[in-house]
Amino acid sequence: MSLPRSSIHSESDVPTPVTPASTYRLQLRPEFPFAAAEEAVPYLASLGVSHLHLSPVLEAVPGSAHGYDVTDHSRVREELGGEPGLRSLGAAARAHGMGLVLDIVPNHMAVPAPLRLNRPLWEVLREGPGSPFARWFDIDWEAGGGQVLLPVLAGPVESCELRADGQVLRYGEQEFPLREGTAGLALPELLAAQWYRPAWWREARTGLNYRRFFTISELIGVRVEDPEVFTATHAKVLELVRDGVADGLRIDHVDGLADPEEYLRRLRAAAGPHCWVVVEKILARHERLPPSWPVAGTTGYDALHRVDGVFTDPAGTAKLARRYVEFTGNPEWARTADESAREVLTGDLAAELGALERQAGPELASAVQELLIAYPVYRPYPGEPEPDPQAVQRAASVAGPGAVGGVRELLLRDPAFAARFAQTSAALRAKSLEDRAFYRYAPLLSATEVGGDPGQPAVSAEEFHAYCDRLEREWPRSGTVLSTHDTKRSADVRARISVLSQAPQPMDGLGGPDPGLAWTARQTALGLGEVPQAVPRLTEALLKGAREAALHTSWTERNEAYEATVAGYAPGPLDLPPELAEAARANLLGMALLHLTMPGVPEVYQGAETEYRALVDPDNRRPARFPREELARLDAGAAPSGPAEEKLALTAAVLRLRRDRPGLFAGYAPLQASGPAADHCLAFARSPGLVVVATRLSHRLAGAGGWRGTTLPLPPGRWLPLHDGSPYEAGVRLSELLAARPVAVLLRHQ
Repeated sequence: MSLPRSSIHSESDVPTPVTPASTYRLQLRPEFPFAAAEEAVPYLASLGVSHLHLSPVLEAVPGSAHGYDVTDHSRVREELGGEPGLRSLGAAARAHGMGLVLDIVPNHMAVPAPLRLNRPLWEVLREGPGSPFARWFDIDWEAGGGQVLLPVLAGPVESCELRADGQVLRYGEQEFPLREGTAGLALPELLAAQWYRPAWWREARTGLNYRRFFTISELIGVRVEDPEVFTATHAKVLELVRDGVADGLRIDHVDGLADPEEYLRRLRAAAGPHCWVVVEKILARHERLPPSWPVAGTTGYDALHRVDGVFTDPAGTAKLARRYVEFTGNPEWARTADESAREVLTGDLAAELGALERQAGPELASAVQELLIAYPVYRPYPGEPEPDPQAVQRAASVAGPGAVGGVRELLLRDPAFAARFAQTSAALRAKSLEDRAFYRYAPLLSATEVGGDPGQPAVSAEEFHAYCDRLEREWPRSGTVLSTHDTKRSADVRARISVLSQAPQPMDGLGGPDPGLAWTARQTALGLGEVPQAVPRLTEALLKGAREAALHTSWTERNEAYEATVAGYAPGPLDLPPELAEAARANLLGMALLHLTMPGVPEVYQGAETEYRALVDPDNRRPARFPREELARLDAGAAPSGPAEEKLALTAAVLRLRRDRPGLFAGYAPLQASGPAADHCLAFARSPGLVVVATRLSHRLAGAGGWRGTTLPLPPGRWLPLHDGSPYEAGVRLSELLAARPVAVLLRHQ
């Protein structure tokens, strides 16, 4: 059997980096600083992890639970232990044979309170466009009449108490710099003389004149396309790379940048050829990462979709979709996505849309809107202003072919317009799909995940194999994930929910004035199961989902009467019936095994080496629990007790294999079972020495009578199960191989 590894990239495009065998994501926060991470190093080394992946480590808004609200690029965050704490963690990791990967945020900075924490922004607001820091931020001074709109007030300016105090303007506990020479003016004249205009927060929707992260006005866009800004904002991170503290970088929200490829080339040149770099890039199902990017690949949401999908039953999903539409009265997926995009673009992103329309001119304004709504991917890239002809046709049917042609021409000849169009497109897709449509369309909640396709969630075994083969050939060092700090439900919650695609029973007993919320509550409760604090955690997630869906309430237009009813939709702790619980076990172990053994670099989210049930943030960003005692007991020879310990044993065994025998995880070749239940077996070989076997759609398999003599032919050699069992040669009956557990790993015995 030949299992070649090749790449479509030239050596000049993608230098050979240090490639982690695996990464383990740690969510740092004041309650879990560098010192706490350092305490976990011995355990994580024993688990088999090769690199710790840290959430952002630079100075952020005080108390931030995530760190993506950076305030100072030149300093490591003091609340986490400062640079000495980070370097100590790095040294401890190296002493245990591990490295560090840092999550960096090039797209935006915080507009913090107190504002002084962001010194570059403070100076811009004090000195205006003449400030040396003015080039840092994406500000449209002309659109603001020479002032930056600051949507920081609780109401109209005339109803708010603003007062000058020395060289600052005060509003409650907040303070803003005064332009030189204006301190003695009366308040109306003083406000008019500043380089900024304090405004009611509601004005941001239509009047904001700086680029922000999605629709979050507290995060201002940074112009890292400017070489001086790049140098200033990356100096500390690159120092940590050069000093060997960090071996790799995760680039947050690369689609938000004006020119991602140019940024990545500059980063590669500065970080050197050995730094492992992956980008957070959400790829549509048939979209490809630009092959010219000098990176190892993505952070892995494309892999998440394939792993989830191959354990999803397409027939049952279709039944659930029909029942959901009938039960809730909500529209089907395509209409939901289109309506959500139109609402977000003309509402939440009205300021961004208005800026594009002004650039394009009134005769092209309608076409700008329609092209943005019709776009099938997160953002266009140079050389392909519209890769999908159907999108052009849809836009032309509304705005007219002439206007659409005019916008397409503008995208080709005006780089500034093309960059802003692309940045707006990325924000629109994220907000309208992930943060609105995914909360409105919920026949099968496990399908409404970042990078997912709720309209077509199932992935065939053939499609899964084709994806893995392509990943191995084109991006063998790409990251892969199942649970992250951004997933709406952890992999193990999705594993439980997805069994409903194999048993699409009516959602009996649901009621209340909001059938969509009732449906979502039932599935979420089944996914979460009987866990501590299940009801309050579920209630919090349901309330967030209702606000994101923006059907009955929203973040900006709270319907307090409706929100008061949300808690009533949260059922008590629910568990799956025994037959579905067994199918959930098969999903849990099968998803974990495929993720850990498929091409790419697998990332384990904190605590997800064992069964990990979490809902949308902040639930999934709680301090980690490390199963130290359970792993020690398993290592001492104890048999796993229940799915959680089965997953822990499996994860540790495969991570240790990846660390100690990396040559096993090269190449990719599908293996095809033979017999009446062949479709329920998903198997492949990595290198000539490793075979992976997983059971898919196990509830349907059991209902059809089990494996019934189905066999799996094996590559030549003598094969031993990783955990226990007799050797196999030539082939194996699946009823024998998978008698004790629904997954298997076989190693060739020389």
